[in-house]
Amino acid sequence: MTAQQILEPGADHPITVEANPVRIIVTAGGQVIADTRSALTLREASYPPVHYIPREDVDMELLEATDQVTYCPYKGDAGYFSISSPAGGQNSANAAWTYEAPYPAVSGIAGHLAFYPDRVDAITELDEQA
Repeated sequence: MTAQQILEPGADHPITVEANPVRIIVTAGGQVIADTRSALTLREASYPPVHYIPREDVDMELLEATDQVTYCPYKGDAGYFSISSPAGGQNSANAAWTYEAPYPAVSGIAGHLAFYPDRVDAITELDEQA
């Protein structure tokens, strides 16, 4: 069995994780799936930013763990959740992911979930101070 490669973020592949000061609401099927003022935003290389939401701010009763697992050499193994019916729709399979034991460079995202924008109705950012 071949060991999985572990890579460190650097100048060629930067990754930052920062507290996000705005309120983030995730909806699917017209229901609020997540609502937080404590998100972390991960910026990785040239990819779009990803909001990681603390598990306690996600309605976990609307999610079902799946068997899907993927690997990122910078973050580790990701597990997935689908959105349950009726909130879930046709695109809700494996709509959210989490790194339960992320690598040290991104350890802050442990205990957080992120959502694919095309598998939920919306990921809304509200700057309530503006």
